[in-house]
Amino acid sequence: MKQKKPIKRKSVKLPKHLQNLNPYAAGIDIGSKSHFVAVPEGTDEQPVREFSCFTDDLERLAQWLTACGVTTVAMESTGIYWIPVFEILESYGLEVMLVNARHVKNVPGRKSDVLDCQWLQQLHTYGLLRGAFRPADQVCALRAYVRQRSTLVRSSASHIQRMQKALAQMNLQLHNVVSDVTGVTGMRIIKAILAGERDPKVLSSMRDPRCKNSEETIARSLQGNYRQEHLFSLRQSVELYEFYQAKISDCDQQILEQLKIFDGADNNVPGYKPPGSVGEALQRMSGVNLADINGIDTNTALKIIAEIGIDMSRWKTAKHFASWLGLCPGTKVSGGKVLSSATKQVANKAAAALRMAAFSLINSKSALGAYIRRQRSRLGASKAITATAHKLARLVYSMLKNGTAFVDAGQEDYEERYRTRVVKNLKRKAQELGFELVAIHGTAATT
Repeated sequence: MKQKKPIKRKSVKLPKHLQNLNPYAAGIDIGSKSHFVAVPEGTDEQPVREFSCFTDDLERLAQWLTACGVTTVAMESTGIYWIPVFEILESYGLEVMLVNARHVKNVPGRKSDVLDCQWLQQLHTYGLLRGAFRPADQVCALRAYVRQRSTLVRSSASHIQRMQKALAQMNLQLHNVVSDVTGVTGMRIIKAILAGERDPKVLSSMRDPRCKNSEETIARSLQGNYRQEHLFSLRQSVELYEFYQAKISDCDQQILEQLKIFDGADNNVPGYKPPGSVGEALQRMSGVNLADINGIDTNTALKIIAEIGIDMSRWKTAKHFASWLGLCPGTKVSGGKVLSSATKQVANKAAAALRMAAFSLINSKSALGAYIRRQRSRLGASKAITATAHKLARLVYSMLKNGTAFVDAGQEDYEERYRTRVVKNLKRKAQELGFELVAIHGTAATT
């Protein structure tokens, strides 16, 4: 019987993304009380260890990884427990990669802390993990201050609501005659009430000349039922509101000091003047003025830069940047059928700031204002805000990366370009159907 010749097979190499890219990689399963760490086999007699969350234990963890020859570490972004580990390991010169827990799910039925850290280490060894975006340390410090300020603003707003509630319980309709109870007129009247004044005419005489309502109207709104328990609630709400306003002012000062660190000028140079405002500091830091974009003011520009920094090289193109923000249509396609094109749900504070900026353009007479109104008529308000936020994101990316300035073409220019584009499409469709499009008295008609 003839023996078959063995089949000659060509040598096959693994794809580049499956090759051993990080031979000295470690994986850490983050916990609230302890962390499980896995290092490559052969680098230690006990390749998986458990470390407590105390600082001295984290120091021992970093020293152990360094002794094992580990150069890069992957960990899950579990709550805020990863932050001390990240910062300590980074201080030891290790490359630390923060990954989304949803992207590294273990095999079902094999869930444990030991298996999790080993699975992370294996995936990271073959380069199958993508690190989450984390800006430079200086930007992280700025981001912490800005987020703290946002927390203070929310707390302050809650006490404004309590002030309004106490006034309403006493039937003092101040909010109906004054646009802002914390404005000049409102605070004068409220503090006079807390000081013991009850005469509506005396209270209304504290009206600021710029107030739209007359003294008679304001006096009618201040005829109320002054009860002691509601006055007590009002007093405490006012004191807490002023306390938070003082803390917001301190936070603003700290933000300005942090922004001065980004100033490239030498403080010892004669004639040097440090930035006197947040807007000026942001412009020196980034080289452009994002507040020139319609809908973006200084506070919005501060929130955006605090979240993303000024280094746009982390994203290849403006499309990648918009996708990271969660402002692009989704691509959920199966069998050639589009299942969903909804944008992905991401908790991104920069995207939220851009959406708020887009919402403020509803009544703007700029080109961006005309764009969002056009999109709202086509897509609805929600999708129009997302589309406009996407356009704002591309503008921010272009300005920060290329150092270009923003120039508003105006509402009329946008409408003219839109009309030209529509007429061009109509002419093309008319020619395809054997018709000709001609203008009659400045309008378009078909014959």
